[in-house]
Amino acid sequence: MSIATPDPTSILIVDDAPENLAVLSELLLPDYQVKAATNGPRALEIIASGPVPDLILLDVMMPGMDGYQVFARLKENLRTRDIPVIFVTAMDATRDEEHGLEMGAVDYITKPLRAPIVLARVHTQLELARARRQLQDQNTFLEAEIARRMGENQLIQDVSIHALARLAETRDPETGNHLRRTQEYVRTLAEQLLEHPRFREHLNPRMITNLAKSAPLHDIGKVGIPDYILLKPGKLEPAEWEIMKTHARLGAEAIAQAERDAAREVEFLALAKEIARHHHERWDGSGYPDRLAGDDIPVSARLMALADVFDALISRRVYKEPMEFTEARDIIVAGRASHFDPDVVDAFLEVFACFQSIARQYSDAEETDPIVPEGRAA
Repeated sequence: MSIATPDPTSILIVDDAPENLAVLSELLLPDYQVKAATNGPRALEIIASGPVPDLILLDVMMPGMDGYQVFARLKENLRTRDIPVIFVTAMDATRDEEHGLEMGAVDYITKPLRAPIVLARVHTQLELARARRQLQDQNTFLEAEIARRMGENQLIQDVSIHALARLAETRDPETGNHLRRTQEYVRTLAEQLLEHPRFREHLNPRMITNLAKSAPLHDIGKVGIPDYILLKPGKLEPAEWEIMKTHARLGAEAIAQAERDAAREVEFLALAKEIARHHHERWDGSGYPDRLAGDDIPVSARLMALADVFDALISRRVYKEPMEFTEARDIIVAGRASHFDPDVVDAFLEVFACFQSIARQYSDAEETDPIVPEGRAA
């Protein structure tokens, strides 16, 4: 098995005087791969046609295109802008040296050339360039590693959220893909309302992401509802209904406890708590548990309220058959300004086709015909 050897370090010398090229080539060839050009355009051709050199020794005073112009062209090109350049010139004015360094050259060597000075500075700049590349590679690796670990943490967080939501769902097995559907309904409504004057200060892409993430926890409080009530196939008695309604408070309290246990603030939990507690509030103030009305109901809960009701209407339950999409739509519209925020209902009508698509995409697999298409009897 052959072992690959690293490519030799390459240096490009650019000088219009052949004798200077000869001196520098003789000096550098024992240790480096050397290419030479007698003018600026030829130097740019060499660089463009092959691998970029590791270092360039660039004469300043050349006819036609001087060294400063060549250097400017190198800096304009993404492929060549990071090549270290040492200016070589007979000029010894401090201002000329400052100009070259201000442009971005790594060093400045004056003629007549002295071998120990040239070799020392070439070696130093090559070592610095190598160190910069290693640091860049290290930074790239660290950035990729951070992104990977953040992705893992995000995945763990998302899985944990759904695990908690599924815990509540296991108590009510008929809900099927209700969590996924309502999550996507909420996301769709929020995106539709993103630029709406009433919602602009409440909604932004980050908030929508957290909103969608927290939506599956809206019924987490059902874990605290007794089976004889939660699983009852018929209509609940008034006393039973009062117990059922406590799931909103229980869910919010559970999430609030999770917030207190967290080492730092977790953005999506604040939204999850709002949704869990207030997604059964009604626009006219007749909902529960706090009988909030109008804009006192958090935006997150207003979106969840519509999403939750729509999905309940189109889904099969022990006590009812699923409604057609249009019938469910009409019920939502009838609740405009009484059950639901009027602008949220208007947004729902704008994205009604999306709601239907989400419902079909995440229909409950265990049902033969879980979502009744339009034009068929429920």
